[in-house]
Amino acid sequence: MIYRIRHVTRYEYVSPVSLCYNRAHLLPRNTPRQQCLSTQIRITPTPVYSVRREDFYSNLYYYFSIQESHKALQIDVTSQIKTLQPQMNFDLDLGNSCARALELTRMAVDEETLLAREFCLDSPMIRASEQVREYAAPIFTPDRPLLSAVRELTSRIFQDFKYDPGFSTVATPLNEVLEHKRGVCQDFAHLAIACLRSLGYAARYVSGYLETLPPPGQEKLVGSDASHAWFAVYSPGEGWFEFDPTNDNIPSEQHITTAMGRDYGDVTPLRGVIFDGGGSQKLEVSVDVAAMPES
Repeated sequence: MIYRIRHVTRYEYVSPVSLCYNRAHLLPRNTPRQQCLSTQIRITPTPVYSVRREDFYSNLYYYFSIQESHKALQIDVTSQIKTLQPQMNFDLDLGNSCARALELTRMAVDEETLLAREFCLDSPMIRASEQVREYAAPIFTPDRPLLSAVRELTSRIFQDFKYDPGFSTVATPLNEVLEHKRGVCQDFAHLAIACLRSLGYAARYVSGYLETLPPPGQEKLVGSDASHAWFAVYSPGEGWFEFDPTNDNIPSEQHITTAMGRDYGDVTPLRGVIFDGGGSQKLEVSVDVAAMPES
């Protein structure tokens, strides 16, 4: 399947901005499940300087600066993605046990495992705690297959927590999400990662898009899709495996990856600074994910 993704971000400022510098993680990356065929970026006003770069985690990002007075900024990114073999072929009841995965994570010296160990550590937005450890620990018994346990954790978060876009912001602490049992996809991914790290497993944050389908008989609304987030866990010698606690499933061809990192802060869609003006601002974001049959 070929997907066409259009992500439009628009800022409107009360007073003119004379200068801005921005970094956008809006360029989908190649993964074992997808291939990025093309990406077009249109920015208004036209940047005086722009460049595509790769960050520490091999994510693509777009850096640009605007050095003229402006009261509005629009970033319009259109990409075409070809989805490849889904990840759903793996057997949850095979592979490393929880105990074996912990042992190998600590002891193995192959390059992939050494790099994965970073994702066992706390990160700016995700802190392991006794509270999250107690929430997850009963699931991860020593002899149980690790992937089976992670799948149950995914389902438990889905069942225990309510999706509530009005509850949290990007700054809401994880302990508040756990206490009130509500949040959004970013919160649920952070919670799952915190649970895994608190038990000693390597887990990372995945940002991207999810194709949403309209009810039967209704047309899909342009711009109704949204950015999405899920997580991946590392099993030494076997690789990274993705899970989506917001939808209680294993990501497949409808999940399109943009970037991966320790937490949301590593892969913020747009981050920057403005000078001399701005004041209060209005933000509008529109995302459309459209599937097109492969020719």
